[in-house]
Parts: sequence; C-alpha cells; structure tokens
Amino acid sequence: MAITQAMCTSFKIALLNGDMDFSGDTSQTFKIALFTSAATLSAATTAYASTNEVANGNGYTTGGNTLTISTAPTSSGTTAFLDFADTTWTNATITARGALIYKVGGTNPSVAVLDFGGDKISTAGDFTVQFPAADATNAIVRIATP
Repeated sequence: MAITQAMCTSFKIALLNGDMDFSGDTSQTFKIALFTSAATLSAATTAYASTNEVANGNGYTTGGNTLTISTAPTSSGTTAFLDFADTTWTNATITARGALIYKVGGTNPSVAVLDFGGDKISTAGDFTVQFPAADATNAIVRIATP
C-alpha cells in the first residue's frame, strides 16, 4: 500500500466542470480525513472512502475534521491559490501516514492527497495538520502554468 501526495486528477476535472467552489459558498464543505499506512491514495483517488482510515475513537471521528478556508482563492503572477487553516484533533491518540482533503456531499469527491512521509503519532495529545504558507509557491492548492 502507498500514499502518494498529489492533487487528484478528478479534482482538476471537477474544477473545469464548475463542481468545486472555494469562494465561500456555504453549501460546499471541505474535510480532511486521516489514513493509516495500509491506505492506497494517489492522484487517481476520486472520492473519500473510509477504507484504512484512522479508527473512530480516541479523539478521532471517522470522516475527519471540517476545514476552514484561511486564504480565499487569489493569485500571484500566473499562479492561483488558496489555503486552509491548520486543523487539530485534541487529546487524541492517532497514528496516521497521510490524509485526504475532500468535498462533503454527493460522492464526496477528492481534492488532494497528503503524504506525511512516515507515520505521525500523537498519544493523548494534539494531532495537527499544519498547512504550508499561503503563497503561489507553497499553498496546498495551487494552479500554475508550466
């Protein structure tokens, strides 16, 4: 099994079809779910599924945390980007190898896969996913010209 960091291909298609809205439309909610090293997630992941997700309990709820957009879609040069606020599971005992950002509703379509580079562990403490800087080079969701 493997987790490979990527912006999901199905997400790119959904953007072109107008199915994703990060502009503050309150009818669209995005979540982040944590996964174990047994998960297979990649650019080919099309939707959230709970297979090999971190188990419910011990401070974690299946389906993950709701994300807050901290930087609305904007641009710098020829790159458009957005960012999410960091998210934390408090008083949690979690071992996670990666995560999936997805849109809630319908088929729960995937946005991006995060690879933590190894198991990350919290024991009765905070487990935080810290998103990179909100800029054209680092933001978690970026669309750039080659």
